[in-house]
Amino acid sequence: MFNFFKKSKFEVVSPAKGTLKDLAQVPDEAFSAKLLGDGFFVEPTNGDVYSPVEGEVAMIFPTLHAVGLKCSNGIEVLVHIGVDTVNLKGEGFQAFVVQGQKVKAGELLIKFDLETIKNKVPSTGIIVIFTSGEICEIIKGEQIVNNGENDIVNIKLNN
Repeated sequence: MFNFFKKSKFEVVSPAKGTLKDLAQVPDEAFSAKLLGDGFFVEPTNGDVYSPVEGEVAMIFPTLHAVGLKCSNGIEVLVHIGVDTVNLKGEGFQAFVVQGQKVKAGELLIKFDLETIKNKVPSTGIIVIFTSGEICEIIKGEQIVNNGENDIVNIKLNN
């Protein structure tokens, strides 16, 4: 587990099975330049996307390519599937959660058809952004991870 600066425990797990990568490698400047916040991404080996944190589904985009989560300690997390996937208008995506639903870290959020969409967008990476200002540090560098796996990133929480 993690040792953090807030009283509450905060665990972050991998949102997918695949290769953990630094946010700077996302082929979209809004993400790679951290304009939306710090984070990381996983280049997936399948289309299953899991919650990286315990919290509540604050919003789910109508196109099902992104989910906003709010943790009980106030941390806000955006789970964004791919780059330019909004243009697919939901094609190939299926939601397993609804707005207002409580989720545990590692719980299935979205499934998408990786094979169908990978040639239609610049990236299918599962991007995790801490939109409330936390700093993210990948612990072991680029590595293969499994969905639900912890000890992949350290998060510096705001005081």
